[in-house]
Order: sequence, then C-alpha cells, then structure tokens
Amino acid sequence: MDLAPYIDRLHQELAVAAETGDEDARALAEHLLAPLDSAARLVLLEALSKASDEITRDLAPGSVEMRLRGRDPAFVVSPGHQAEPAPPRPVPMTGLGGPDTDEGGPSRISLRVPDPLKHRIEAAASGEGLSANAWLVRAATTALDPEGGGRRHTGWVR
Repeated sequence: MDLAPYIDRLHQELAVAAETGDEDARALAEHLLAPLDSAARLVLLEALSKASDEITRDLAPGSVEMRLRGRDPAFVVSPGHQAEPAPPRPVPMTGLGGPDTDEGGPSRISLRVPDPLKHRIEAAASGEGLSANAWLVRAATTALDPEGGGRRHTGWVR
C-alpha cells in the first residue's frame, strides 16, 4: 500500500491552512513539511497495524498481517481454514467437571456468533464427527491449554 498519496494530501492541507496566515505562518508550515512526513507515516502505520489486529479478531481463525516493504505497508491475508478436515481426536475433559473430578458438573454458557461463523463451526464439527458443542469445547480447551498442562485426563468426548 503506497502511503505517498496520503502524505501528499496532508502536505496540501497544511499548505492550504498556512495560506490563511501571514508570512511567518507560511514559513513555519514550510519548515514543518519534512518532519511531518515521518510523523504522519508512523501514525498511519500504527493505525493500519491496529486495524489489521481488529480485522484478525473478526476473521478468526484467519488473520491479516501488516508487513513493511521499504517504507510502505503490505498486507498478508490468511484464510485460516484447512484444505481437508483434521482427523477426529479425543478431547480431554480435564477441568470440564467430568464424573471423576471434584469440580462439579458441566456449566452452561450462552455464546452468540455471527451466522457465517456458526455455519463454519457446524461444518467443522460435522467433518470431524462431533457435535458443535463438543467441537467448541475442544477448541476452547486447546486454546486455553494447548500443551495439556501436564494434567491427568479423566474423560473423553468423541
């Protein structure tokens, strides 16, 4: 993404604003143009980086990365889906209140997701022979404890 047109536009706006002032204001604006270029570029890069982070949160499991190519940003979009579904794997019940734990029974939460995400969850779960609930439990367990935490597993969901 070429930032030059945006920086040029900022220079034009500063020049227009300086024209409303006296000779000292125009001279000050002229002196500010060079340092303004670097500062504006940095602020734009920060805003674009924050935007790519927000888009990534909404795009999960896909992602958007901003990379610098010279002085300009480039974006890399990863859809985050697998070409073919992963084979079903057992889901540890550690911390889920299975019959052999002291943590009580399972709890209910209400989760609202956009329709397109709901359909993707259902498709992924179906492709792995799981219910959407079991698939979400596995996804949450993996996200919160990807290494298994060294805990002893007391039950399985298939």
